[in-house]
Amino acid sequence: MTLPPPQDPYGPPPQGGGGPSWGAQPQQGYGGQYAPPPQGPPPQWGQQPQWSGPPGPPPGKGGRGKWILGGLAIVVVIALAVVITVLVMRPSGGGPTPTPTNGNSDFASANDTGPVNIITDDPTCEAWFKVVGEYSNSAKDVGWANRDFSVPADAWTPEQRTMYEAVGRAMVRAADQTVNLAKTTPHRVMRELFAQFIAYAQAFEKRVPAYVAEDDNVAVEADTVATSLTGICSAIKYHSAQAVAPLVAAPAAPSTVARPEDLTEPGVFLAKPNSTCSDWSSVVAKFSDDAATWQSIDPNIPASDWTPEQKTINAAINPIMSANADELERLGRKSGNAIFEDFATLAAQYRRAFVVANPTYSSADSYLAESATQLVRTIDWACKAAG
Repeated sequence: MTLPPPQDPYGPPPQGGGGPSWGAQPQQGYGGQYAPPPQGPPPQWGQQPQWSGPPGPPPGKGGRGKWILGGLAIVVVIALAVVITVLVMRPSGGGPTPTPTNGNSDFASANDTGPVNIITDDPTCEAWFKVVGEYSNSAKDVGWANRDFSVPADAWTPEQRTMYEAVGRAMVRAADQTVNLAKTTPHRVMRELFAQFIAYAQAFEKRVPAYVAEDDNVAVEADTVATSLTGICSAIKYHSAQAVAPLVAAPAAPSTVARPEDLTEPGVFLAKPNSTCSDWSSVVAKFSDDAATWQSIDPNIPASDWTPEQKTINAAINPIMSANADELERLGRKSGNAIFEDFATLAAQYRRAFVVANPTYSSADSYLAESATQLVRTIDWACKAAG
């Protein structure tokens, strides 16, 4: 099945209930299941993708995916027989693979303390596609996409209880499998993303017995982190990251650097609301409004086929995206939270990368925009989950 490509770079603000598509308004809990690995054409600008397997080649004329399954997921449709080439690792900043300064460290990223940047290769991506694909399939098997997130545990039917418990177990299985990926990646920000997937997956599973509607925010955050990882790996898979990374200026050094933590039970990066959360939400809403005309363009159309009007609209969106990237990075540095800052800076870098790619847009470039989108949502939903 071929799915249409992502449009809305952030997606309109979530509301509550069913399963949106990439630019459709995500419902509370995104109404769907957990983010699986892409399968078919790259994600479509604002739509919600279904996943099941590693990313497949982008379609000849562009495309950007459809996000379903509870957290914004990028989709790519491919034949089951496709073999993913193991990716060569390189640190976030594009230099040689970092060697931990502490010989006893369990983390390959222990020496990655510089600015986070567009990731052009990572040895964990193939395994991540497998982990998140199995996770997604488990959620689909119990009809997770059709759940009514508003029903608390004390009002569940036996079927609902079975569904929530099954998904909780699936999340924890995926989290357990992710531990080694967090240790193996040479990139600090990938380690942080893996650790946060583990943290929010574990947190949601613990909340299942006494579940209330607000706990769905935690599930959505786990999904969104998963989808961020998939977008980053997909941009590597289809070489959109490699094509533009040298053309994007490196960001400033981080204000502080988060050290590796115990992965048996890592803490969520926003255990309580951050003072920057309200500003972050406002920036997300403003960008969605400013980008509305651009979002209306069919994302399947490559730059070579744009009409004069579409060329004008795409040219106009570039300074909006650039300004938005600057604001994301500014807020990240203002947060006083090392992981918040890393995620915000990385989102800004992928937003800038898309600006570089946009004049010659092709389908693979959609993963740059999608990575930025999901990283932005990762912070937004962490704020919601913090209360």
